[in-house]
Amino acid sequence: MPDASPLLDVTDLSARYQRHIVALETLSLYVNEGEIVALLGRNGAGKSTALQAIARLLPARRGEVTAGRVRWAAEDITTATPHGLVRRGIASVLEGRHCFTSLTVEENLIAGTLAHPLSRRELRLRLEEIYHIFPRLKDKCRLAAGLASGGEQQMVAIGRALMAKPRLLLLDEPSMGLAPKMVEEIFTVLRQLNQQHALSILVAEQNSSIALRHAHRAYVLDSGRVALSGSAAALSQQEDIQKIYLGFAA
Repeated sequence: MPDASPLLDVTDLSARYQRHIVALETLSLYVNEGEIVALLGRNGAGKSTALQAIARLLPARRGEVTAGRVRWAAEDITTATPHGLVRRGIASVLEGRHCFTSLTVEENLIAGTLAHPLSRRELRLRLEEIYHIFPRLKDKCRLAAGLASGGEQQMVAIGRALMAKPRLLLLDEPSMGLAPKMVEEIFTVLRQLNQQHALSILVAEQNSSIALRHAHRAYVLDSGRVALSGSAAALSQQEDIQKIYLGFAA
């Protein structure tokens, strides 16, 4: 059961693309303050759509929320603007990293403060915080982001979101296309941020093994609905999950 007032509370959310293609159907989930919650499922299960619906990004992909409600700290944000959500403390990292390839690593990070203009001193302190979290980015700060490795670009995308000082981080497939060692490094950093700074995280991830290892709870999606949910520890013991819902043998 959720806390008395979850940080994020999604109730009966439905969404479509191009008015006819059903992507989510009565999806309900919650994230408590200081939790890491994983959204699991095979390709097309609705994980990315769920995050985009919460972040109000579906219209950019010819999609729309058709029913349901999203509440943030007990406030209805179902129709909020994306930049308004950033100001409220919700930051997103989309699938595929989406760095500004012609800008430097540091310029990409600075772009994360556009919703919260900072003084020059505040900006430098914020950058140093990100460089402390991801030391290799400091060494690459003057490099064009498009020349960084895939793992470094993922760090840039996460760092850019963290520049806004969010309370909730929405992460879409952070492991996609990365070597196992880099995936482990990124998830370790996310867990440290959660433990040390009480950062809440909702992560959509097809790599169920690492997601369940680092999350507190998880939802398994199938055809836009919640098929299973529970503690990450309990779900990791159910051998049929990967075979039935994730599309490969456990």
